[in-house]
Amino acid sequence: MTAGLLQVLVREAAERTPVAPAVRHADEELTYGELAERSSSVAHALHAAGVARGDRVVLHLPKSVDAVVALYAILEAGAAYVPVEPGSPAPRVADIVEQCRPRCIVTWSGARGKLTPELCRLADVSSIFAVDDAEPFEDLPVRALTMHEASTAMPVSSPEALAAEDDLAYVLFTSGSTGTPKGVMLSHGNALAFVNWAVDRFSLRPDDRLSNHAPFTFDLSVLDLFGAAAAGACVTLVPERLGMFPTRLAELIERERLTVWYSVPSVLTLLTTRGNLGARDLSSLRWILFAGEVFPVKYLRELVRAIPHARYANLYGPTETNVVTCYEVQEVASGRTEPVPIGSACPYAECVVVDEDGKVVTEPGGQGILCVRGRTVTQGYFGRPDETAAAFVPHPLTADGGPLYSTGDAVMLDGDGNLLFLGRHDHMVKTGGHRVELGEIETMLFSHPAVGDAVAVAVPDDVLGSRIRAFVVADGVSEKELKAACALRLPRYMVPERIDFREALPRTATGKVDRTRLLDESIDAPFSVR
Repeated sequence: MTAGLLQVLVREAAERTPVAPAVRHADEELTYGELAERSSSVAHALHAAGVARGDRVVLHLPKSVDAVVALYAILEAGAAYVPVEPGSPAPRVADIVEQCRPRCIVTWSGARGKLTPELCRLADVSSIFAVDDAEPFEDLPVRALTMHEASTAMPVSSPEALAAEDDLAYVLFTSGSTGTPKGVMLSHGNALAFVNWAVDRFSLRPDDRLSNHAPFTFDLSVLDLFGAAAAGACVTLVPERLGMFPTRLAELIERERLTVWYSVPSVLTLLTTRGNLGARDLSSLRWILFAGEVFPVKYLRELVRAIPHARYANLYGPTETNVVTCYEVQEVASGRTEPVPIGSACPYAECVVVDEDGKVVTEPGGQGILCVRGRTVTQGYFGRPDETAAAFVPHPLTADGGPLYSTGDAVMLDGDGNLLFLGRHDHMVKTGGHRVELGEIETMLFSHPAVGDAVAVAVPDDVLGSRIRAFVVADGVSEKELKAACALRLPRYMVPERIDFREALPRTATGKVDRTRLLDESIDAPFSVR
């Protein structure tokens, strides 16, 4: 398989089959030849704007063909792309831009209000490329022009290779306990170790059509985009809001004749329960892959019955490690109630289960924290050496090969050599496939002047994995006002669905907030969104 640099995947596919479809979105399609030429032209324009090897370029765009062009152009320029969700509140965009200090920002006219002159000066941004209209940015202290204007008259040949396999390829910002997001650094080699395995494991081929349901900020997109390019296959970008309409999502799978689907289980659950799958011809699907959260077994069973000809696989791995275990679902017995395993280690990863005494778990039934090392493991958190060091632990058996990344996930070994996911060891939870640090939500609540005390809990939910509920001690503020305050700095999926007001929060004997009691109350009481 291909090794080296991610952008080479497109160049090689273009050389093999230049007229083969590379990416589709709505009614727009680019062939590999067109994608290679357009991304190379934009890469030359990035160089002209001062982007050099090792720089970061923020990719602040809705899903589109242009977004894929820009992503590959950033890589061709020797830089790393830093995706930012287009709907993120302005303070969160500012947090990310200030942290990664990009040389350039690729965006669209709708983002104007989130990029201020002060932010551009502070982050030392030199240029803004807009995919549609540069005029809204002309009052900023940077060079502003459209991607088309920037790449006009630029060469269509690929720039001279400026990166190496260990160079940074992208930075994915995740929820942080300090109240600000933190950037996970992944290299070309990190991504390719997984991508090359996935192409082989799932027999990806040029006639495949892969889905891209995940946003580019989510590590599931790595398989969608680069796996398709490695196989010379086509990737269909699923519009961001389509996941809210399962019948339309099922229509897209049928219309696009998708062969490989990859998403979080909550999306597949909605497809199963509300997508009217029996009315659709889904015979093209040959692999249904899921990751990011636990798949409720009752819905997985229904999905397998609805699409029995497809093969199913559960992939596991936090952003910091990419996918490190895999389990192919052979059957879902009618009496089964527990989730399917997350499987065994991929060939490029060493997975070690360490118990609370620091010993390696080797016997079936043994439990502990899953720790990982291998070619896909992160280089660390951008600009946070202390947090990077804290995330790694010494190998309990040998120092050869370096330390282990501690996932914080509790797992158990079963009798077949597979790992079973038991839950988060800390307060990091999953909702709708997104990883959320409850401490970040609490930080936002505490920042409101009317809030004296606050705690957030994750209530188990069959569809979303978890639903966020908060308890606060506050005067002179309403639930609606607190939610609005959270929405100014947090993504939608992190805003609590319900906020309860208390005169005081329950405490344990040590003086800490009694989270267990609050969670038990939340589980016992009906969860209604008000």
